[in-house]
Amino acid sequence: MCQYCGCQQPAAIDELTREHDAVVALIRDVTEQVAAGRIADVAATCRRISDLLGPHTVVEEEGLFPELESEFPDQIAALTREHRQVEHVLGEAASGVPADQSWPQRLQEVLLVLRQHTLKEQDGVFPAAVISLGADQWERVDAARASASSTPPPPRSSQESQHSNSRHDAGEELESRSSC
Repeated sequence: MCQYCGCQQPAAIDELTREHDAVVALIRDVTEQVAAGRIADVAATCRRISDLLGPHTVVEEEGLFPELESEFPDQIAALTREHRQVEHVLGEAASGVPADQSWPQRLQEVLLVLRQHTLKEQDGVFPAAVISLGADQWERVDAARASASSTPPPPRSSQESQHSNSRHDAGEELESRSSC
């Protein structure tokens, strides 16, 4: 929980923030992998990011954003557009390394968008939600999390499973990181 402003006091915000932290760690991994020319690892890490962002985005778009949209329509629309932009580029790696030679550069650009996006949510959306939402609205956000959590992630390739076993799991990252 954030000791400064209390913005992570609601469990939903705490969990969304921990997911952001895990995604940021994976973005760092991608940066290192691109620099080392390990594009197959980059594609596998993009699938891990997508796996984390799938339910995360459902919670935001079906739970949190609708509760804030009337008060902040332009900001919510912009964040939703950024979700689609990030999903599109990450999705190109769903079946392996994309054939498009421009993909690594486009990926780096969209990961910068994603990093800035997480800051907009953590510094704007989450504190606004803490101030604005009532108990019934938080229940709807929690229901979106329950719905998102009941959808199983897509199966992994055997190569990706081996890669995942050789590194710490994003779930461990979620448990060990917490920030404001």
